[in-house]
Amino acid sequence: MNKKHLFTLINNHKLYGLSYTKGILVATLFTVTQVSAGEIEPRAYVNTPVGINFLVAGYTYSDGGLTTVISSPVKNADLKMDTGILAYARSVDMWGNSGKFDVVLPYSKLSGNATWAGQLKERNVSGLIDPRFRFSVNFYGAPAQSLKEFTSYQQDLIIGASVQISAPLGHYDKDKLVNLGSNRWYIKPDIGISKVWGPLAVEFSTGVFIFSKNDDYFGGKTLEQDPIYTTQMHLTYHFSRGIWGALSSTYDYGGRTTVDGIENDDRQGNSRLGATLALPVNRNNSIKLFASTSINTRVGSDIDLIGAVWQYRWGNGL
Repeated sequence: MNKKHLFTLINNHKLYGLSYTKGILVATLFTVTQVSAGEIEPRAYVNTPVGINFLVAGYTYSDGGLTTVISSPVKNADLKMDTGILAYARSVDMWGNSGKFDVVLPYSKLSGNATWAGQLKERNVSGLIDPRFRFSVNFYGAPAQSLKEFTSYQQDLIIGASVQISAPLGHYDKDKLVNLGSNRWYIKPDIGISKVWGPLAVEFSTGVFIFSKNDDYFGGKTLEQDPIYTTQMHLTYHFSRGIWGALSSTYDYGGRTTVDGIENDDRQGNSRLGATLALPVNRNNSIKLFASTSINTRVGSDIDLIGAVWQYRWGNGL
């Protein structure tokens, strides 16, 4: 097999790199009274040869305010966040269909200020954000294939599904309103489709975040949150030599919170716009650049975000 041909083929089909690492801050950045979804993930449902491993390291910077509800004591938040990301993924054969599992471990430094009880307060904290685990399978249009078989694969329509789980292992201080960890679990089932026309791909996915209780919320209270429903759309174009770029949008709805039985008026209705550029270095290494910004924020994190990730892949003769 020609190595140059293989390099171009794999990159055109999928420069994987755990796309959702770039959105991890948006979903876990603040735990004041609500969790914002806001993840932007192009190319989540594409085919990959089985037995390929991916190691990802990245950096993300975010800057912006925090929109809080009237009942929250935190006002006028201006917070900055630097996050390092380490992730691993592996493509697998799932009942004859292509699938994958991945884990993301982020570490962050948060700094900034907000008004609390009429006084300006500062918050500086470093530590782990809640890690994430995901399992996914393409059950139509993306059969499990070896690297050799994959050379003749041509994508048309792919339909897939995934389940993402976040574990409450991040840094959490019950005496603080702004935290890196959320002190609760969530599960996110998701379904998506991807359709290609030559170098152009259109993708759509929809999912829901379902949260457990936080029984040790600020002030010794119990926090509950309704599900957050999320949709994403992506327009991806494949250039020559394995380079691709994507324009993306996402909309999140729901997520009203209840604290000790008192319901807050904090239902979300938020949208974001993002862009991604993937640049292969060689058949084992690649770089991904990304940025996103809030378009409309009813309740949640109104932030700008930029970042980059490096990916190394190996296995199955690659």
